[in-house]
Amino acid sequence: MNDKFFELPLEKQEKIINAGFRVFSQNSYKKSPMSEIADAAGISKSLLFHYFHNKKELYLFLWDKCATITIETLMKSGCYFQADFFDSMYKGMKAKANIIRQYPDLGRFVMKAYYEKDPEVFSEIQASIAKHGAFKANAKLLNLDPEQFIPGLDIEMMYQDMYWASEGYLWNKVQGDNIDVDAMEQEFTKLIDFWKSIYLRKGESYGSN
Repeated sequence: MNDKFFELPLEKQEKIINAGFRVFSQNSYKKSPMSEIADAAGISKSLLFHYFHNKKELYLFLWDKCATITIETLMKSGCYFQADFFDSMYKGMKAKANIIRQYPDLGRFVMKAYYEKDPEVFSEIQASIAKHGAFKANAKLLNLDPEQFIPGLDIEMMYQDMYWASEGYLWNKVQGDNIDVDAMEQEFTKLIDFWKSIYLRKGESYGSN
């Protein structure tokens, strides 16, 4: 990769990144031409090749960029450091919504790349998945007070259920061409309120809402 890419104004970098996310999310790796990405970014194909020596280099850069964006955004949100469980969920949701606002096709690209079988990129993607797989929120990272919840609740299982439901919800939403992030936030806030009504000990009112 040519370091000249990082010398570009941030706005131009973002335009190229989003163009890559968009094109690679719509096609397989093999059927995603660099010329189409260049067109979407508003630059010439030769200039795109000046920044990235080949398609594989761009693809793997975008894949690593997804992990960096997600990890940095979630860490900055403070969602892993909240004493209250539902406040953590709310902050995590807000952070992911902000990612979608800035990178509308990132989610689709991640899923496409996750299942990509092309031998040119398969091994690198799988190695990266194994590397970043350890960075997943789990109940042990959160300072959960069992007294918040109904007696006898399996907190680990509750967390896994909510985590999977959240990921499934986000995946469903990013499939559409036009994502209404504000509506998505409102819907997810209602979902958090529903979970609170089920899992919190009667009389408790933890959380941001």
